[in-house]
Amino acid sequence: MWRAMSSCATMPWCQMLSPEIGRVAFRWAIFIVLVAAGLLVTLTPGTPAFAVTVLTLLIGALFLGIIVLFVRVIGR
Repeated sequence: MWRAMSSCATMPWCQMLSPEIGRVAFRWAIFIVLVAAGLLVTLTPGTPAFAVTVLTLLIGALFLGIIVLFVRVIGR
């Protein structure tokens, strides 16, 4: 039966993540998402630059989600 663990004692990769690394990664993810969202307002839909910016926004949002998930899971 599966059960959630509440500590990082049994996971060696968990012990390597410092709060500073999480904070920096979160700031980078927010920066990517905000810049991409700001650019989407100014770009014309249908252009290659618009498509690249949408892709950047999706990657930034995925990165942000992964960081939040890691902080939630590791922070327990």
